[in-house]
Amino acid sequence: MTIKAGDKLPDATFTIMGANGPEPINSGDYFKGRKVLLFSVPGAFTPTCHNTHLPGFVAKAEAIKARGVDAVAVVAVNDIFALDAWLAASGAKGKVDGLADGSAAFAKATGTELDLVAAGLGVRSKRYAALIDDGVVRWIDIEDNSSAATVSSAEAALEKL
Repeated sequence: MTIKAGDKLPDATFTIMGANGPEPINSGDYFKGRKVLLFSVPGAFTPTCHNTHLPGFVAKAEAIKARGVDAVAVVAVNDIFALDAWLAASGAKGKVDGLADGSAAFAKATGTELDLVAAGLGVRSKRYAALIDDGVVRWIDIEDNSSAATVSSAEAALEKL
C-alpha cells in the first residue's frame, strides 16, 4: 500500500554523508521533532531529476524554510557517493539533505517503488514531494509519470505550505 497523508513513516535506514564519510541514519531519528519537505527522485544525474526537479528545490530552499520547514531533503535509490556527488555538482549541498536509499528499502516500505528493471535501471522510487511533520506525512503528491516533475515540484510544494 502506498503511503498517504496521516501515515507515520516506516522505520528504515538511510545513508547520509557525514564529516568522516558515509553514516547510517534511522528515518525515525532524521524526521523526529521537525518539519521536513521530502522529495524523491528516481535517480541522481538522471535527466528530469538533474535538469528540472532538484534545481527548483535548490532555488526555493530558503523560501520553503521561511514557511516553517526545518529542512529540505531528497531521497534517491542511489548509493551515498553518487547522491553526494550529484548534490555537490548541483550546488545543493547545505541547502538540500541527501538521503541515500541504496537498496530501495524505504521506497518499498512506503509503497513508492518504481520497477525500471526492463529499462536496465533496476528498482527505483517514484517521484514525489511530501511534507513530513515529526515523522508523520501531512501531505504527499506522487507523479503519475515519473518522467515529469509537476505536482512534486518545488513551486507546487511552496503553494501547499
